[in-house]
Amino acid sequence: MRFAQVRTGRQFVLALDHGEDLLEGITRFCADQGIRAGYIPLFVGGLRSARLVGSCEPLADPEAPLWEEVTVEVLEALGGGTLAWDTEKDCLAPHIHVAAGIKAKSAEGRVSHLLGATVQFICEIPIIEVVSDTAGPALTRQRSAELYDVPLLGFGTGN
Repeated sequence: MRFAQVRTGRQFVLALDHGEDLLEGITRFCADQGIRAGYIPLFVGGLRSARLVGSCEPLADPEAPLWEEVTVEVLEALGGGTLAWDTEKDCLAPHIHVAAGIKAKSAEGRVSHLLGATVQFICEIPIIEVVSDTAGPALTRQRSAELYDVPLLGFGTGN
């Protein structure tokens, strides 16, 4: 277990409109506002399409992370996640998961890591900034070679 007590900063509600790219919109908003770390407690919205981590094939190694993706269309979604700074790429690295119902299939659901999405009608996203008492972002994202190169959440420069 790893943890850090965090201090919240500014709080926003971002509304992304019809046709906007969800991850690009969040990333651009955070850059415009100078947000380098934070979290999204729960967002709601419609998605025209979404790319999610998933596969329709049997898993070769159920313990390993899945890098494949599936695309699903016309969804109602709830999601949330963290906004941490990727120290290797020097950019924001959102980590968002969604639970989404496919409208055309009696709201049949999908739950997974979000790789990308296009908004349908509107997506309402609260963003809470996490600030650091020291130089640098309060939350970081670094890959762990011993865990399949998965990017893990770290805390400031000490991780």
